[in-house]
Amino acid sequence: MSTPLLNVALPVLFAVFVWWFSTGIVLLLDGLPRTTFRWSHLLSTLLGLGAFVGLAHTAPQTTPAGAFCAFTCALLVWGWHELSFLTGWVTGPRQHAADPGAQGWQRFVQAVQAILWHELAILASGLMIVAITWGAPNQIGTQTFAVLWVMRISAKLNVFLGVRNLSIELLPPHLAYLASFFRKRAMNLLFPLSVSASTVVAVWMVNEALGSPAGSARATGLLLVATLLVLAILEHWLLVLPLQATALWQWAMRNRDGAAPVAPEPLSIAPMDADEKLLHAR
Repeated sequence: MSTPLLNVALPVLFAVFVWWFSTGIVLLLDGLPRTTFRWSHLLSTLLGLGAFVGLAHTAPQTTPAGAFCAFTCALLVWGWHELSFLTGWVTGPRQHAADPGAQGWQRFVQAVQAILWHELAILASGLMIVAITWGAPNQIGTQTFAVLWVMRISAKLNVFLGVRNLSIELLPPHLAYLASFFRKRAMNLLFPLSVSASTVVAVWMVNEALGSPAGSARATGLLLVATLLVLAILEHWLLVLPLQATALWQWAMRNRDGAAPVAPEPLSIAPMDADEKLLHAR
C-alpha cells in the first residue's frame, strides 16, 4: 500500500472501527444486570472527564496525532451520554408511554419530555467542548461532536415521524415506553431532506480532505469526521431499507432476549400526518 493511500485508508478504517466497537461496548454494558450500571457509569464518567482534558490538550495541536486524539476524545464524551441514556440514568421528566391517541404537537411535546434531560446534557457538553477549543486550530473534536449530535437528532425525528426499521430491540426493558413514540412507516417527508443535506456535506468534506496535503492534520481530521458522517448517513438508510442493522452488533447483544417492547404498526406509506405537518409548518 502506497503512502498516499495509507494516509487516506488509516483515518477511514480507524473511524469505522471506533464507531462499530464503541457502539457495541455501550450496547454490551447496557445489556448487563442493572447492578453493574454504577460501575459502568463510574468508568464512563472517568473516561469522559479524561476526554475533556484530552480535548484541551490537543486543541492547539496541528498534527495528525492531534486529530486522531481529538476525534477519539469527542467519541468518549458522546459514549458517556449514550450509556447514561440507555441505562436510564439521564433521560427526561416523562418516563412513561405516550398518551393513547396523542398526535401532532401533543405527541411531539411528550416525546421531547421523554428525552429532555438527555438532550440538555448533550447541549451542555457541546458548549463545553466549544469553549475548550474556542479559537484553537484543532477543531476536530468540536466537529465530531457536532456531527454526532445533528445526525442523532435527525435520526430521532425520522423515527418519530416513521421509518421501516425501528430497531426497538435495542431498547432495554426500562426504556420500553420510548417505543410508543416511534412510528413504523416506509418513508416520511423529512428523510430525503436529511440524507440529501448530509450527503452534500459529506461530499464536500471528502473533497476538501483529498485536496489537502496527504497526511496533513487537516486531511486526517476531515477524513475522520467525514467517515463518521458517512456512517451516520448509512445508519439513516438502514432505517428505511429492508436490512437488519442490529446484525452488526450481535456480539454485544448476547445477553438480550431480542423481544420487541411493542408490536409494530402495519407498514404503510401514509400521506402527511399531523406530526409531519408540525415539523414542516415552516
